[in-house]
Amino acid sequence: MTITRLYQQKVFQLAYAFFRNHEDAMDIVQETFLRFYQKIDLYQQEKNFQNWLLQIARNLCIDHYRKNRKKASEHGPALNVDDLNLADGSSHHFGKASDLKEIFSRCLKQLTERQRMIFVMKHINQLKYTEIAQILDVAVGTVKSLNFKAIQNLRTLMSPYLES
Repeated sequence: MTITRLYQQKVFQLAYAFFRNHEDAMDIVQETFLRFYQKIDLYQQEKNFQNWLLQIARNLCIDHYRKNRKKASEHGPALNVDDLNLADGSSHHFGKASDLKEIFSRCLKQLTERQRMIFVMKHINQLKYTEIAQILDVAVGTVKSLNFKAIQNLRTLMSPYLES
């Protein structure tokens, strides 16, 4: 379908940025469009379609995250970035850009659910604050505040790995 082709990349980007896992992101894309077809009669034409569709994807990401977090906690504690021997104390140079990407991904996962979602929507999907506020059904000031906190927290989490 045309709608699927137009929006599947944006939905994938949102889901992939949230999970950093291709399979999980693809599951969310499929589930998003399945829900879209099931709930098309609930769409209000005066609303922004992309925001409505991304809200469906966002809700599915949160549901998937919560479900899998419960499963992961049953299998033992999650690893903390500080517990991983990603770089020795004397040198914080990375052999590959993928090392930095991996550290960033792990730090991003340590943000609160709302901070992570807003950060992804703003900086990965490049949505405007007003669009994010509509999708999340919160005030624009709340979005700005949570984005600021997310950036501050990421700086703190990543600083040990970025110091020269």
